[in-house]
Amino acid sequence: MSAAEGPLVVGVDTSTQSTKALVVDVATGAVVASGQAPHTVSSGAGRESDPRQWWDALREALHQCGDAAREAAAVSVGGQQHGLVTLDAQGAPVRPALLWNDVRSAPQARRLVEELGGPKAWAERSGSVPGPSFTVTKWAWLAEHEPESVRATASVRLPHDYLTERLTGLGTTDRGDASGTGWWASGTEAYDEEVLGHVGLDPALLPRVARPGEVVGTVRGSEDLPFSKGTLVAPGTGDNAAAALGLGLRPGTAVLSLGTSGTVYAVSTQRSADPTGTVAGFADARGDWLPLACTLNCTLAVDRVAALVGIDREAVEPGTGVTLLPYLDGERTPDLPHASGLLHGLRHDTTRGQLLQAAYDGAVHSLLGALDLVLDEDANRSAPLLLIGGGARGTAWQQTVRRLSGRPVQVPEARELVALGAAAQAAGVLTGEDPAAVARRWDTARGPVLEAVERDEAALAQITGVLSDAAALLERGADQR
Repeated sequence: MSAAEGPLVVGVDTSTQSTKALVVDVATGAVVASGQAPHTVSSGAGRESDPRQWWDALREALHQCGDAAREAAAVSVGGQQHGLVTLDAQGAPVRPALLWNDVRSAPQARRLVEELGGPKAWAERSGSVPGPSFTVTKWAWLAEHEPESVRATASVRLPHDYLTERLTGLGTTDRGDASGTGWWASGTEAYDEEVLGHVGLDPALLPRVARPGEVVGTVRGSEDLPFSKGTLVAPGTGDNAAAALGLGLRPGTAVLSLGTSGTVYAVSTQRSADPTGTVAGFADARGDWLPLACTLNCTLAVDRVAALVGIDREAVEPGTGVTLLPYLDGERTPDLPHASGLLHGLRHDTTRGQLLQAAYDGAVHSLLGALDLVLDEDANRSAPLLLIGGGARGTAWQQTVRRLSGRPVQVPEARELVALGAAAQAAGVLTGEDPAAVARRWDTARGPVLEAVERDEAALAQITGVLSDAAALLERGADQR
């Protein structure tokens, strides 16, 4: 372990595919130790994981951190949003968790929107129009398809809540993650009893929503963990809210995140309520808001296309005649849960590299289409986009975002921004600081700025046209043809 100037904290990122832990020096932001362990996710119609794997992965990641984790004074967990974790009276999972990218609840989502006043009423109530990613729709699906699981459930948690409760023994969540459930009202910042009653979920099964900056408990003594007994535990939050903390975001700065999912978001002082459902009006982890648009298909979908055509993910070639909509898992933005990938414009002279570039273009098009909607009217739309996530360091991703956005792109040097944001939150409960200010002190957004290039209006128009013309086909979906 390198020498540290100040106290140490641990930030955790429990994502779709792995759990990562960073031990961070509060004084400097230096990462003094790290660890990572994988999870498995089911394939097929659903996307599920056993929450006990997350706990095992957290233990392994912490043990990889060595003595540094034992010296930590506080810990916080950032986690994948929306996942439905059902626990029995002993705190054991009733069944595997339904993850954010499980879209089997699309019929329940449509019914809930219709039964409780329509899209505008939902946007005004919860800040969002729930799609199949939202937890409330997953609970409705479970009640319809597995009533025995519902009867066995004694508590309902989100992924980060589950790990926080394993650490402390107490059921808590935060406003950032709660705002992605569909049963938390953004106007009142409380659980929505009408929604809960409509889906048959007793509010007593839900965790308490902690205040920003609150200490939610201390780590219980356990031989499984390297923490000292009494280590402080911060509220934690959802992964996008944690990344916003990790960047120290100020209102108006746009972030484009390239991971398993793609997201575009910005901090706002105004509560969002988009009746089209394109923008989710999430809360952030500090007391502001985090309007966000999310796609289901991003880096994994593009990598899959590269594998199918047998070339490296960077082996793109320019081309103007082919369009590829990489909706391999259905899609959330645009709202096409039953869609599959669509290829248009294939010719004898189309190359594999052009097909791959078309996949990049299709993925980025979905995100940029929502960019203006997440920004306040007075935001500077010529300022650099912050490009983060696993794809952010890929040259093909960087160049595609530059070409289709027409904006400069800044790539922060800091890695693991979700875990860094969780660490900043842990630092905040130690020092009393605003965690975003902690991250700015750590200079986490520092990185090279790639200059703007002329926006490729022709490519954007071509993709938009194909998407419009193929709407009926995409809505029908592969399983219904």
